[in-house]
Amino acid sequence: MSDTPPPDAKPDEELHRAKASPQARFSPIWIVPIVAILIGAWLVYDNYRSRGPQITLLMGNAEGIEAGSTLIKTRNVEVGRVESVQLSEDLSTAVITARMSPDTDAMLVEDSRFWVVKPRVGREGISGLGTVLSGAYIQLEPGTSAEPARRFEVSDQPPVAPAGAAGLRINLISQLGNSLGAGDPVTYQGYTVGRVEEATFDAESRRMRHRVFIESPYDSLVTGSTRFWSASGIDLRLDSEGFRVNVESLETLLGGGVTFGVPDDLPLGRPVEADATFNLYPDEDSARQGTFNRYLEYVLLVEDSVRGLSRGAPVEFRGVRVGTVAAVPWNFTATQPQGRDGFSIPVLIRIEPQRLGIENQEIDLDEWRQRYRRFFDLGLRATLKSGNLLTGSLYVDLNFDRDLRGDYEPQTFAERRVFPTTASGFALIESQVTELLTKLNDLELEPLLAGLDRNLAASEAMLGEVRELSDSLQGLLDSPETREMPANLNATLEELRTTLEGLSPESAAYQDLLGAVRRLERLMRDVQPVARTLSDNPRALLFDSLDSEDPTPRAPRRE
Repeated sequence: MSDTPPPDAKPDEELHRAKASPQARFSPIWIVPIVAILIGAWLVYDNYRSRGPQITLLMGNAEGIEAGSTLIKTRNVEVGRVESVQLSEDLSTAVITARMSPDTDAMLVEDSRFWVVKPRVGREGISGLGTVLSGAYIQLEPGTSAEPARRFEVSDQPPVAPAGAAGLRINLISQLGNSLGAGDPVTYQGYTVGRVEEATFDAESRRMRHRVFIESPYDSLVTGSTRFWSASGIDLRLDSEGFRVNVESLETLLGGGVTFGVPDDLPLGRPVEADATFNLYPDEDSARQGTFNRYLEYVLLVEDSVRGLSRGAPVEFRGVRVGTVAAVPWNFTATQPQGRDGFSIPVLIRIEPQRLGIENQEIDLDEWRQRYRRFFDLGLRATLKSGNLLTGSLYVDLNFDRDLRGDYEPQTFAERRVFPTTASGFALIESQVTELLTKLNDLELEPLLAGLDRNLAASEAMLGEVRELSDSLQGLLDSPETREMPANLNATLEELRTTLEGLSPESAAYQDLLGAVRRLERLMRDVQPVARTLSDNPRALLFDSLDSEDPTPRAPRRE
């Protein structure tokens, strides 16, 4: 049966027939579109239910990121895909919209981190080579927070430490424009114990700020007494204390880093809390200097040249360091104290009592100030001396001068006490040379020159005589008689040797001489009694008998 009305049916009849038939109200032809709509709605609902959450990523530069192809991975497992890449309204950043996989809501929390994985060449080697063919992708590191989030910032560098890693994060502040960057090592006695996570420059305070992560269990090494300083690989220094070379690890040699430790003679201190702030010193000596936070400031008014004297130069007392030069020059335009003859160069020094091994004791600066006041009365003075002849570096030497006892008048310069000074050794030498030149200028040179001319003339005459004597001696040496003297001398020596051979014990002359000596010996023995008699009685030589009396002389006759 067909519901189609005949062609000749009238419209009123068709309307009456449609109202009379209830089947015309629900035609089967509408079942197909209804089913299609239901299936489509189910597919839409199923697709919406099966899709993961949508997130927004912010990047400074979207290099290597492509909509529809760049993946989001965690532990090398795909967990999302980039859907669109566009600029922000202020054109300052790139806004990336990404669709995550289902069941990833637990990964999207406040402390989750994203970064771009691409080929990198750095100090630690080459990484990300797998992305050369596949393209860059975004790495997700799930956080541990309980607060969900859908908006994140993407870093260009991978994080130093994973989220939730055991360790300590601290802040370092420095006033030097060093080359520290994210990823630079943090070492302790040459062993790497952490990394630099962030390095930023604060334009308002003009300071470098570094975020550092120290791994566990090495975080216990950081205490309240710890000092941090830059490790530049090779520390080459030539100053007043000599020549020093300090070589760090190969990694710090290539890119620098940070090292830390507790200075000698200081207690280890207690462990610090997270986010503690430390100063970053340029070297180990500066870090050591940072421990001397109790000091006295004085001003040296130097009348000599300060060339070679630099900031950080030592202040020594008989070879023992007691302070440091803080500024050269210091407050150069301040008014000079009254009573000074000339213009002096101000140098600011610090006397540091803690250098004497009393870091752990309470220091009364007023007591030390009074002590130095008494030292000034006893003749304590400061002098600039050369510490290294090769570099010309100077240091401040303190010593007592007995001739200056009681000769001290307190002075101030720019609200600082003046440390009395004396001229250095070079200045004394200079003054002595000046005095010598003055005396030379006062000498009358004309009489000296006239006398010198006379001496030169006499010397020339003497030289002429010496020359004549030399010529005569040369003529004597060149004469034939002088040349024959060696031959004659040899002949004489030959004759003397022949004569000496004739006096040998076997020769007749020797035997005759020996007989004569024996006869002379017998004669001397025979003469000895006569000599003894004459010695005892000298008149025996005149009288025959020794027993007769001495004759009596008679007077001459008178005719």
